[in-house]
Amino acid sequence: MLHHELEIQLKAVVAKIVPDADLASVLVRPCPDPKFGDYQSSALMAIAKARKMNPRQLATQVVEQLDVSRSCEKVEIAGPGFLNFRIKHTALNETLNKIAGADQLVEPAAKPKTYVIDFSSPNVAKPMHVGHIRSTGIGDAIQRVLRLLGHNVITDNHIGDWGTQFGILLVGWATASVSGEDIAEATDPIERLNFWYKELHAACSGDEGAVERLNQKLEGTNLQSSDNRFHQTSLQDWVRQELVRLQQGKGQQRQIWESIREISQKQFDEIYSRLGVKFDQTLGESFYNPQLAGVVEDLQKRGIARESEGAVAVFSDGSMPPKEDPFLVSRDGEWVPDPALIRKRDGGFNYMTTDLATIDYRLKTWSPDEIVYVVDDRQGPHFKKLFLTFARWQPDAAAKVKLRHVGFGKILGDDGKPFKTRSGDTVKLGDLLDEAEQRARKIVEEKNQSLSEAERREVARVVGIGAIKYADLAPNRQTDYVFSWDKMLAFQGNTAPYLQYAYTRIRSIFRKAAEDGIAVDAAVPIAATEPDELALAKHLLNFGLTLEYVVEDYRPNYLCSYLYELAGFYSRFYESCPVLKSDEPQRGSRLRLCELAGRILKQGLNALGIETLEQM
Repeated sequence: MLHHELEIQLKAVVAKIVPDADLASVLVRPCPDPKFGDYQSSALMAIAKARKMNPRQLATQVVEQLDVSRSCEKVEIAGPGFLNFRIKHTALNETLNKIAGADQLVEPAAKPKTYVIDFSSPNVAKPMHVGHIRSTGIGDAIQRVLRLLGHNVITDNHIGDWGTQFGILLVGWATASVSGEDIAEATDPIERLNFWYKELHAACSGDEGAVERLNQKLEGTNLQSSDNRFHQTSLQDWVRQELVRLQQGKGQQRQIWESIREISQKQFDEIYSRLGVKFDQTLGESFYNPQLAGVVEDLQKRGIARESEGAVAVFSDGSMPPKEDPFLVSRDGEWVPDPALIRKRDGGFNYMTTDLATIDYRLKTWSPDEIVYVVDDRQGPHFKKLFLTFARWQPDAAAKVKLRHVGFGKILGDDGKPFKTRSGDTVKLGDLLDEAEQRARKIVEEKNQSLSEAERREVARVVGIGAIKYADLAPNRQTDYVFSWDKMLAFQGNTAPYLQYAYTRIRSIFRKAAEDGIAVDAAVPIAATEPDELALAKHLLNFGLTLEYVVEDYRPNYLCSYLYELAGFYSRFYESCPVLKSDEPQRGSRLRLCELAGRILKQGLNALGIETLEQM
């Protein structure tokens, strides 16, 4: 693309004038203000400053040797050393015609990399809730953009299917069974699992009412005789015994665990199907369980971990300033240890141990250049400890891979607190998607009553699901945002319905053209000349560059902003530049420009995991 060509030429000249310059910093980017040009580079100022050179003088030297006359007007030097490039209309149209005639709208990466993207990660036996939309949507958008740019991607849903909670779930399953309830055959087995988990957790925590309800359920069964009532301590013992049996693979515990996992996976699959999300791998915590003892043993052998108060933990190695060291915390004016626990007093393992084993497995299996964890910002301290611990454990392997935590903020209600139902419960993701489709259905029926019943359902599904996903992707991922049905389902503003409708407006031109007997002729070149026509054309040129911006810091909101601006540029072009009423060859040129705008809008939305429709 043009900006890449300019960048290559600029780097070549800078390398001749300043041989020791870091060429990776020599970038050409879209100009923030179009009145100064189409592209701009600010790299020469930093290069000059580092060498105590006059930046404008360096810029003058560069411009004197930089020949970009084929694609640009005269390069202008602005301010303390900015280079401003204005693209010639001939070069713009030539590039657009190449894009419009190609199967791929973006150039693949010159050096494709391998990425492992870890996202969504729900817990077994619990309903997926509104918070899962963040990790799922952001992670899916990231992997889609990476694939679009030609990278090799492995998506892995690291589900929570192991741990102490299964002791409680096993007791709950047993209690339900002797009470005459078959959880696996329940209308909503996840809801029943969640009910029993809450009941047993409350009883084990000392809730006398929960203990009494449990005893009533068990009275007269083979789990408890009438004169041997459970109390908090005996329940806790029972839970521990069930967990140990599961960990040892004894009795029916393993079979019940597998049943719980299957029930949960069915729920996950239903939600992911509605969201259009797929995974290459679903390797849960249980997958790594056989490796955990070895991880701890090796960390101890290498002197990275040591015993402390009956547990095993990784402490600070003193290589970082205290303020930057995640293994230290300030208490009462002193820096005290805040170690990473890798084996508990009871011999159990935790997230840190599993995550270390997971990195080890991913490196040995897929040899990725980068592993990306899409997990909320509150887990930031955990990932700092994890990445530093792994670097100390396997320094050679750590040097070959980039470990990234892609964090995100919270979804808030109107009250500024985490989004909940009116009763204060966590909002189930399935219920949220149902409501989105129902609300979208009402709007669709108001706007277009000519649609058939099947068409209304399909439009409501695409608009409702798209609205939820886009509202989550459009803000800066690290910003908390307020959930608003009215805002996300609006057909004005930076929303999915607005962009989906913009796409159908583009497609309507071609339906009208077909009715009038006008065909799009691929042999007619795009020849943009009018101001609004040129503005749209230049924006289309930056699609690939925007995708690159997205993956630089994993921010899908950059693509959302680009698509919103694209819809605005197209709207202004459509209002000021007649398409079907123009004479040839202008009509053919503008039809091809509309077609390219539609393709890019559709592919951009698809990269966000959002569907489009030909009619709404």
